[in-house]
Amino acid sequence: MVAPGLVLGLVLPLILWADRSAGIGFRFASYINNDMVLQKEPAGAVIWGFGTPGAAVTVTLRQGQETIMKKVTSVKAHFDTWMVVLDPMKAGGPFEVMAQQTLEKMNFTLRVHDVLFGDVWLCSGQSNMQMTVLQVFNATRELSNTAAYQSVRILSVSPIQAEQELEDLVAVDLQWSKPTSENLGHGYFKYMSAVCWLFGRHLYDTLQYPIGLIASSWGGTPIEAWSSGRSLEACGVPKQGSVPYNSVTGPSKHSVLWNAMIHPLRNMTLKGVVWYQGESNTNYNTDLYNCTFPALIEDWRETFHRGSQGQTERFFPFGFVQLSSDLSKKSSDDGFPQIRWHQTADFGYVPNPKMPNTFMAVAMDLCDRDSPFGSIHPRDKQTVAYRLHLGARALAYGEKNLTFEGPLPEKIELLAHEGLLNLTYYQQIQVQKRDNKIFEISCCSDHRCKWLPASMNTFSTQSLTLAIDSCQGTVVALRYAWTTWPCEYKQCPLYHPSSALPAPPFIAFITDQGSGHQSNVAK
Repeated sequence: MVAPGLVLGLVLPLILWADRSAGIGFRFASYINNDMVLQKEPAGAVIWGFGTPGAAVTVTLRQGQETIMKKVTSVKAHFDTWMVVLDPMKAGGPFEVMAQQTLEKMNFTLRVHDVLFGDVWLCSGQSNMQMTVLQVFNATRELSNTAAYQSVRILSVSPIQAEQELEDLVAVDLQWSKPTSENLGHGYFKYMSAVCWLFGRHLYDTLQYPIGLIASSWGGTPIEAWSSGRSLEACGVPKQGSVPYNSVTGPSKHSVLWNAMIHPLRNMTLKGVVWYQGESNTNYNTDLYNCTFPALIEDWRETFHRGSQGQTERFFPFGFVQLSSDLSKKSSDDGFPQIRWHQTADFGYVPNPKMPNTFMAVAMDLCDRDSPFGSIHPRDKQTVAYRLHLGARALAYGEKNLTFEGPLPEKIELLAHEGLLNLTYYQQIQVQKRDNKIFEISCCSDHRCKWLPASMNTFSTQSLTLAIDSCQGTVVALRYAWTTWPCEYKQCPLYHPSSALPAPPFIAFITDQGSGHQSNVAK
């Protein structure tokens, strides 16, 4: 027979453990933490987490001793999750977010403090997005320039793969933080993303309210790893596991980064996304990129809109960097220009009918022969971020009369009898230098075609003529900057005069050979 005192000694710890265990699983989602930025009005920010099925959860937003709002929900039985949507808030702060779980007579409380409301941007892609502030030109100066930007908060997701879509992040490399020289330049290709940080800094300079930046990127990865199975299937991407291409050095298995590094963020209310990827597709499923990239954008938009209970805009702004240049032989000669073209869904410009509400930073003139990280990793991320932020100001924030893209021809006129092609641009152009190789014509005779250089002839503020007398046959197409390395640093021939934005690459087909025929390239 066991003594009563011993029984009591056994039972009491069990009771205490049972009481405590009811709160063990109660937590915020992994990225809800001190110093975070939540999306401001007109959207409502989503607060969610995990708890005990059936328990009630009360989320309170406080500023000092004042309660701003309370939202009550319950933990879903099958998912062990809870979620509330806060009322839209003006930009500012700081606030405290408190969540309390109540089950029978037990209460458990969570708190995060120094929370700001502003605009939240997700930054993703491969190594050029992953490059840290430590790796850019004038790194010491950039790393020390943080005092004025304490309302720009940063978070960096850990590089993780998963075979299935995850509900929450497995880990973060850098939890929400105020910027410091240490967390902006934490090693090479670690954190914090230079493009992301510099983009956010430009936005803060313009908007003067808090900006939240989430970096989720992994070097050497193809778009297939960042895409859901749905979007890959829609594009007819062949199913294969390993990828024997030297341009792919990171995880390549379909959807593994979508599953682990993007899908867990879907409940978050976002302002928009910026993306820098494509190098790993310059010789891997290259021909499908004009489908896989627009499909990724559409799928991310739908997923984040649904995950945030409709708070993230259905067609939220999506910006991206058109590929820069590379001296290595990892990709085919045509790989880089093909991806640059496919990044625009073969329109040559964005936004376009297949890619609404998108903006692009052209980077082919930002080459870096001497980059210690290889020429594929140019160090001038400041200009990349500046060009990106121009697109964001125009597309995401509706700023009028702002030039955010370089000049494209709106009309190409074949003057065969004069041996000329006349290009009329929809913007003013500045001819920085004459280049007799960067324009090429497709010259066909005897059912065979080859690309020949078309030298720059005369030009004015919005037009340019090319000499095509090198073609003894029929001119059927024209292309510009259709090479891996089109020009030296900021030395391409054509720019917009006031914004210094380079003319993007294009290819246009001339279908009617009558003299004076016009081909439209851009709006």
